[in-house]
Amino acid sequence: MNTNELINSPKAPEPVGLYPHARKVGNLLFLSGVGPRERGSKKIPGVELDETGKIISYDIETQCHSVFNNVKYILEDAGSGWDKLIDVTVFLTNMKSDFAAYNKIYAEYFKDNQPCRTTIEISSLPTPIAIELKCIAVI
Repeated sequence: MNTNELINSPKAPEPVGLYPHARKVGNLLFLSGVGPRERGSKKIPGVELDETGKIISYDIETQCHSVFNNVKYILEDAGSGWDKLIDVTVFLTNMKSDFAAYNKIYAEYFKDNQPCRTTIEISSLPTPIAIELKCIAVI
């Protein structure tokens, strides 16, 4: 049994750098940062960009649903599942405007499983998104 295995999901969006979607170490699964992008596309659900790639507008609720679905894809393809998440770090680019909507949707997805959670505001993410999750799960 390989206790240090790289995992890449065929359903989750392609990484924007040289890193796997997840890494399995023993019975733990560490996910790289996961955003709302769609696999095989530069389209970001809920985001409208101008011709230079700057954000004109975005819908945090649409991005939340897309991020959570991408996390599910990675977990399932790695042999884990949503109910096995034990720690979630959430990065938001606008805590004041987005926290209430994100927190409401988060509560819907995590009502049956309540992993530890940290939410941090950051000034930007590598792509024009408003939310990214960093997760740890058991297998």
